[in-house]
Amino acid sequence: MLDRLQALADRYEKLSELLCDPDVAGDSKKLREFSKEQSDLQETYDAYMEYKSVSEQYESARAMQNEKLDDEMKELVKMELEELTERKTELEERIKVLMMPKDPNDDKNVIVEIRGAAGGDEAALFAADLYRMYSKYADTQGWKIDVMDVSMNDLGGFKEIIFMVNGKGAYSKLKFESGAHRVQRIPATESGGRIHTSTSTVSVMPEMEEFDIEIHDNDIRVDTFCSSGAGGQSVNTTKSAVRVTHIPTGIVATCQDGKSQNSNKEKALQVLRARIFDKAQQEEMEKYGAERKSKVGTGDRSERIRTYNFPQSRVTDHRIGLTLHRLDAIMNGDMEEIVSALTIAAQTEQMEKGEYAGA
Repeated sequence: MLDRLQALADRYEKLSELLCDPDVAGDSKKLREFSKEQSDLQETYDAYMEYKSVSEQYESARAMQNEKLDDEMKELVKMELEELTERKTELEERIKVLMMPKDPNDDKNVIVEIRGAAGGDEAALFAADLYRMYSKYADTQGWKIDVMDVSMNDLGGFKEIIFMVNGKGAYSKLKFESGAHRVQRIPATESGGRIHTSTSTVSVMPEMEEFDIEIHDNDIRVDTFCSSGAGGQSVNTTKSAVRVTHIPTGIVATCQDGKSQNSNKEKALQVLRARIFDKAQQEEMEKYGAERKSKVGTGDRSERIRTYNFPQSRVTDHRIGLTLHRLDAIMNGDMEEIVSALTIAAQTEQMEKGEYAGA
């Protein structure tokens, strides 16, 4: 790993030289490309430089132990070695994480789809609760929510809601949310006070740009219709709602949230691109088998990943065995502990498999 770190440091310093080159400064494409590459290397470079410095200090302190020192100086050297050893270990662990291959989609916006599954109206109400949870979490991260399509029931629950989360790092933090979310509580529709179990499914997909997923006009069919509200009744007399079908795959995306047909078409195409990419990912996973799957994020939309037990104020993530007894706070968007635990679990799994950048 040290050889790869030194190669990374050499590249970082070469980029510093290139960015000072007048020819590069006059070429906006190269300037942007080199600046981004150096920015991506910055954190690892800084950590490696500190590691080298700490290692040199550590070796110097060890060499001092072989010299004739009075008792006071021996104690000072011993304390310094303990501090340097601790810092050296911390940096080694941090560098291991930084050297892991980064998901190229981590910094992208995401498209999230939540659907009420088993449980009828209660599942739809829980889908609305999940949307509220993610919306409040997005607020804490400084992200923006843009609803793209929604289908409601008569009780205000969501049969389905599709929305985009705009913000740096949105995919890196939300990508492990895909799967079946189970709720155990007394439904508002239950008069006998019995606890019911219902599920809603969540799908998180990175936003794909036009150059990421190319869709040809002759590969899609565009249908327009009047938008509808709860129960399916028409709420608009103009055909502003848009349904786009990708003929080669049969994937369909619909958007009726905006008032403009053009705006709805563009949003539907965004969803379509994300779904096409997601389908390709699922097929690749199936092709390479279970050994390529991560226990944290298998991508299986039917997998039960989490249970929200309201009577016991308990949330359990089944993939990593994490149980928290503060359901109200989590449903109000305080999700960072879960997000961090899932991220650490994924990183630990990568380290156990020896997956490092450049390996």
